[in-house]
Amino acid sequence: MAAKIFKDLPGGLKMPAIEIGTWQITDEADIETALNTALELGYRHIDTAFAYENEHFIGRVLQEWFSSGKLKREDLFITTKLPLQGVHPDRVEMFIKKSLENLKLDYVDLYLIHFPVGLKYVEGETNPSLVDMQTEPEDHVGVWKKMEEQVDAGRTKTIGLANFNVRQIDRILQSARIKPACLQVELHVYLQQRELVKFCLQNGFVVVAYSPLGCPGYNKSLEEIGAEPKKLPDMLHDETIKKIATKHTKSTAQVMLRYLLQRDLVAIPKSVTPARIKVNIDVFDFSLDAAEVKALDDLEVGEEARVCDFKIIPALLNHPEFPFSK
Repeated sequence: MAAKIFKDLPGGLKMPAIEIGTWQITDEADIETALNTALELGYRHIDTAFAYENEHFIGRVLQEWFSSGKLKREDLFITTKLPLQGVHPDRVEMFIKKSLENLKLDYVDLYLIHFPVGLKYVEGETNPSLVDMQTEPEDHVGVWKKMEEQVDAGRTKTIGLANFNVRQIDRILQSARIKPACLQVELHVYLQQRELVKFCLQNGFVVVAYSPLGCPGYNKSLEEIGAEPKKLPDMLHDETIKKIATKHTKSTAQVMLRYLLQRDLVAIPKSVTPARIKVNIDVFDFSLDAAEVKALDDLEVGEEARVCDFKIIPALLNHPEFPFSK
């Protein structure tokens, strides 16, 4: 089965099916290495977020590529996200303007609501302490209307959601003037989210898989905030995946990414290691047959395999709009 290199979005936009992820990369040198390597290798989709605290580093790298003439702005697809403290009708425009300033761009291609629960905003505070976080009353419809206004104003080509569940997406669909172009969620061979994917595809928008390799570095993030480490799914050493990888002379990471592409999804692998960045985009020259796809289908674990569950933030976990199983 052929996997598309681009996914079509509303308005004639084309989203590259493999993008370079930047979550957890907050060191300027690491960002420069990752992005320069990725762009040299042909990546044309960059995923970031205000909450990642690296937009300004990304902006510098992009300007170097634009000023050198090696790339034009229209050659790239840039995604960033409204932070949790921006999930309020009064703050959508303010935060997209902050992101555009950081990225040194006039517009982004895709702007996402990062999470369906909003946090109270404190002036001048980029990312509030997890302990002190307090939630805001939910107004998904009001926030979405302000997201639509950002398209009208030319600050983003299109808009979408991240980490929303079916009920929350449907609420927005009922009143949306501009339908979500995509949903970005954690999705990998152990957490396949089939009903959610089916709902999205039936409603005409793309599903983007973050942590497609299971996020092996997640415990480092937990350690940095003083949280307890968790048991992480180790898909990279799964025997079924290794067997398929050996047959195709590919890595287990490449097999997992290819599996997602053949499910008609977009994937965001993240790495700062040049060799791995190269491997992660080298997935368009082989296909999984029906038996291999079935074997990977059967690896589904479900919610127990979710890595990024946001449960380290008590205010979110206790909120009625928390989108995952508690």
